Amino acid sequence: MAGGSLTGSVPPEASIPAGQLPPLRAADLPPALPWRKMLGPSLLLAGLSLGSGEFVLWPYIVYKSGFVFFWAAVIGVVTQFFLNMEIERWTLATGESAVTAFCRLSRQFGWIFLLLNVLPHAWPGWATGAGQILSWMLLGAKEATAADGTLSFAARHVSAFGIGGLLLVGVVLTAGPVVYKTVERIQVVLVALILVLVVVMAALVVRPDAIVAMGRGVMGVGALPDPEAGLGFVLLLGALAFAGAGGTTNLGQSNFIKDKGYGMGRFIGRITSPITGEEEATSEIGYSFPRTPENMARWRAWWKAANVEHFFSFLVTCLVCLCLMALITYSLLRDESGALKPGMQAFGSGIGFVWGQAAELSGRSAGAFLRFGFLAMGVAVLLTTELGILDTVSRISADIVKTQWLLEDERWSLSKLYYLFLWAEILIGVVILLIPGLGQPLFLLKTSAAMNGGVMFLYSILLFVVGARVLPPGLRMRRWRAAAILWSCVLFGYFSFEALRLEVLPFLLGE
Repeated sequence: MAGGSLTGSVPPEASIPAGQLPPLRAADLPPALPWRKMLGPSLLLAGLSLGSGEFVLWPYIVYKSGFVFFWAAVIGVVTQFFLNMEIERWTLATGESAVTAFCRLSRQFGWIFLLLNVLPHAWPGWATGAGQILSWMLLGAKEATAADGTLSFAARHVSAFGIGGLLLVGVVLTAGPVVYKTVERIQVVLVALILVLVVVMAALVVRPDAIVAMGRGVMGVGALPDPEAGLGFVLLLGALAFAGAGGTTNLGQSNFIKDKGYGMGRFIGRITSPITGEEEATSEIGYSFPRTPENMARWRAWWKAANVEHFFSFLVTCLVCLCLMALITYSLLRDESGALKPGMQAFGSGIGFVWGQAAELSGRSAGAFLRFGFLAMGVAVLLTTELGILDTVSRISADIVKTQWLLEDERWSLSKLYYLFLWAEILIGVVILLIPGLGQPLFLLKTSAAMNGGVMFLYSILLFVVGARVLPPGLRMRRWRAAAILWSCVLFGYFSFEALRLEVLPFLLGE
């Protein structure tokens, strides 16, 4: 435990209320790292956002309605920056995950967040999307074209490739000795490569009028797409949630920095492979540090470095990728007046608009190379997102079960629970893909995204309570950060309510 020391009992004035779980133990806060040495966890979170909002949902909205709703994308990413920092706050201060903080308020949040973590991500939209694009690359779109000329789905190929992608992700996560290191190496390299590819492609295809249209969309706060575009509140809620990582995957940020050993996470062990790794002693109950001048100086250094790192690694990366991918879609599929180019309506089925962009690239110089690069980027984006999703969901689920129900059970380590949930999620995804009619990527992604939007409304409220009331003075969020979290409650609450009122309830009632 280099850099920190256990100190016995924490003075009453410095302790954090135990709530529904065993009390935190005492330790001095380790010295802070420079923000450049903290790179990693936030890039993982940025990688999770690439395959959901940046590559699929927001480009699809731009394809259907232009930039009229793009203001919400920018606001969504900025809002998630503040949410993620409040998720990090608890872990830096205690070494525990954010969900453990919620369970200190009430143990009922254990099973609630277990369900909210597993169910929305059981839909394997990312692996299915990768399978769809791979089928186009290998087989072309001829077989997937219906009699009326619109692009449909070659379901048997999509399901087969999707199942193969899920199994590949499972093997990769099981083979690495330390799971976090495996995920970080893959995500950091691929995020860097994808960012380079997006910048190069944007330089080749983006028109000045597209940039002007985006600027107008960003400034048009409050505008909603025309109903004729066919974008309901469920999809808009999902896109808002996935303007960034989205849903419980944001909560995984605390698990990432805990495994990385930041702040009080220095005293918590890591998840290791049962096949290639060596079991590490993990502590699910965290630590509280006395508010001495030295510890508080270290706290301020940790908090500043974490904010700077997350600003560049998450906020800037997400905004750059989101804007460039949307501009590429607009420039390829819409003309200078903002209308869809002739023939582009044929690509309106599911993620067919991705093939529409590839087809447009084919008509340019070096078109075959550009089309292959674009589609290969899509496969890589969606598969790495599936990898990150399965890893994060398994981390959070294992953390909840171990802390709530198996804290004293030495047979079930955190690593064993992690792999149990990982392969259970993969099995559920395989079953879903084998059910006829459920294998369409956009349907799966929209379903997952909308459910995650409702989850974000709930944990925004809880983060406010934890950050403004549970943590002791000196560690609590300031008023302007509290205002940002309250804004998150309003934003996700409004879209969740409208999606429920206008689409979900009428569907359930058969109206």
